[in-house]
Amino acid sequence: MGLNDTPTSDRRHIGIFGKRNAGKSSVINAITGQDLAIVSEHKGTTTDPVYKTMELLPLGPVVIIDTPGLDDEGVLGAQRIRKAYQVLNKTDIAVLVVDASQGMTAEDEAILERIKSKNIPYVIAFNKMDLAGKDAGAGLTGAAANSLAISCREGRNIQELKELIARQAAAEENNARIIADLLQPNDLVVLVVPVDKAAPKGRLILPQQQTIRDILEARAAALVVQDTELSAMLGRLVEKPRMVVTDSQVFAKVSADTPAEVQLTSFSILFARYKGDLEANVRGARELSRLQEGDRVLISEGCTHHRQCTDIGTVKLPNWIRQFTGKDITYQYTSGTEFPDDLTPFRLIIHCGACMLNEREVTYRMKCAHDQGIPMTNYGVAIAYMHGILERALQPFPHLHALL
Repeated sequence: MGLNDTPTSDRRHIGIFGKRNAGKSSVINAITGQDLAIVSEHKGTTTDPVYKTMELLPLGPVVIIDTPGLDDEGVLGAQRIRKAYQVLNKTDIAVLVVDASQGMTAEDEAILERIKSKNIPYVIAFNKMDLAGKDAGAGLTGAAANSLAISCREGRNIQELKELIARQAAAEENNARIIADLLQPNDLVVLVVPVDKAAPKGRLILPQQQTIRDILEARAAALVVQDTELSAMLGRLVEKPRMVVTDSQVFAKVSADTPAEVQLTSFSILFARYKGDLEANVRGARELSRLQEGDRVLISEGCTHHRQCTDIGTVKLPNWIRQFTGKDITYQYTSGTEFPDDLTPFRLIIHCGACMLNEREVTYRMKCAHDQGIPMTNYGVAIAYMHGILERALQPFPHLHALL
């Protein structure tokens, strides 16, 4: 997979924030060297967050997010400001663009405080230095190492701005692995990948692709089979595999077909550890045993797709929960960027594997649930728990067995 094929969820998300006409779009065009964003003298040109996937040296593959102005007005303006603040939930590096001729304003200070409160690495770009005095921006306290005077019109300090952003990225480097840290060179991992109506024609889904890549980087080998061929394929192997990783939808069958001495887990469980908090997901799954008649459960997916008649989120999960609990549960569904601010109406949240979300947004969603006292788990952990095989599915993570 080349750099241009890097999944959006694995790219650093750079959020560009600031007031209307501070020059946010000009900054994007300047650092990318392209006319990606519309530049206008009229306020409010950017009315919704705009995502631009690209390569940005020296950072590599990134997603740049252009946001509405934080001083927008009226009812629609308030909604746009709310959307801009929501972008912080997935921002790995924030760039606050300040009009140097005006200096830091109340709106700038407010977003800066919000950025700091979320522990997001940030850069302050004092734009339009060609229109300001040489001391503009000097009054900003505590941000000297993170601030830079630039001029998009004159191209002044644009390369320095990119390097400053890159330094913030280096400080946030994430060395988490999907599966490689669980393997030794020459290990064999069997990946169980059902091909059904929900599978994209002609290709594997993202978690499967990424897991294969991580196995190869561990100098191990991956054998990919469908669930219907697993038993026969295991019988043909001279040596038992190190691990079997399955799609959660066929957990029960794969567990029955996999020898007890072979470690078993799922893509969803691996991604719960990779992007979120596997321990919290395990604790959340236990709440399935405590659901009562009429409880509300939020089932949330990080992507949007055409739902099939056998859709896991809207069909299979509710059916399994009904069989497991014997209760009549009320469900609400969200997808893509939708995630409720108020989670208190729900007794439990069950989230997908989040392959299309970056780590920061997954962490944000889990923290929202934790702060509001709502248990949260994910598809794979929940399915394994309801099928009575979660302990086995956590074989690669024995320290979590005490939670069961």
